[in-house]
Amino acid sequence: MAKKAVARQIKQKEYTVIGIDGGGTRTRGVLVRNGETIASTFSGTTRVGAVGVGESCERLLNVIKDLCDQVDIDSLEIDAVVIGLAGVWLDEEKQRSAHLLKTLARTDRVILNDLVVTSDAELAVEGAFDGNPGVVMIVGTGSIALGRTPSGEFVRCGGWGIELDDEGSGAWIGREGITAIFRALDGRGKKTILTNQFAEMFPGIDMKAPRNIVKAYAERNFEYQMLTPMVMQAAEKGDEVALEIVSRASEHLMILLEAIGKNFKSKTIDVALMGGVVENNTLLSKMLEKEIKKNKKFNKVIPKSTATDAAVKMAVMLLEEMD
Repeated sequence: MAKKAVARQIKQKEYTVIGIDGGGTRTRGVLVRNGETIASTFSGTTRVGAVGVGESCERLLNVIKDLCDQVDIDSLEIDAVVIGLAGVWLDEEKQRSAHLLKTLARTDRVILNDLVVTSDAELAVEGAFDGNPGVVMIVGTGSIALGRTPSGEFVRCGGWGIELDDEGSGAWIGREGITAIFRALDGRGKKTILTNQFAEMFPGIDMKAPRNIVKAYAERNFEYQMLTPMVMQAAEKGDEVALEIVSRASEHLMILLEAIGKNFKSKTIDVALMGGVVENNTLLSKMLEKEIKKNKKFNKVIPKSTATDAAVKMAVMLLEEMD
């Protein structure tokens, strides 16, 4: 047996691992040594559907390098890396990202001993319930409901991507907001303060020639999810159009929850809400929680831990299996 392999086996009970939650809006990475987080970092989205698999892997590699640089250690000292990646579901998708990341790492002389790429949503469920049954509804840029049934089956509903579905999500709310602005400008819909808010948010867009909005979107000067706070603020101010959008978002999310609930035979289902759009006591979260309380089948709970915590736990379990 090689000396390096022997050394790793002797030190198996002491570990240094990296856990990464690669979300649709931001990416969080932590470096943990023997149960203690010694470095953490944030980055932009690593969602493959948003930036492509190549850019996604490059950003993930930068997260890993940043964590190592913070505590001045060589990547060789990292025993395992587990990454939860947004929009990755199929085994071939996970393997493709893992393979490309390893290739980029070798080119950059970064050594990744053990690497696992899985879905960020699967990690969210694991973190929220610590392996017990329950449903996590994640409402961020996209929207999805995932759960583990009492029999251990993993189920999902929604999460088809903001380009195709994800009703009730941040991107959906933003898209409905800009659509409402177009309707108001055309005279097809009610007037809304969203129009003035948008003009203030993007002073470089000439609202006297509304086609400039289309041009700005095509040039990616703004994306749907960037408009979500604007819609939420307008709703908080009592704007009728914005309130109707947020109310419909709540309805769509409840339909999502009720649909996934059909997979559970238990009388009650623990539900944890995650994602920036339903966290921090937003108007949407208040509406949604009110609807959840009306349904006796659902019991809203606080998540036990995060997807990043679950990634670290999985990394440690990988090492224990090798022991």
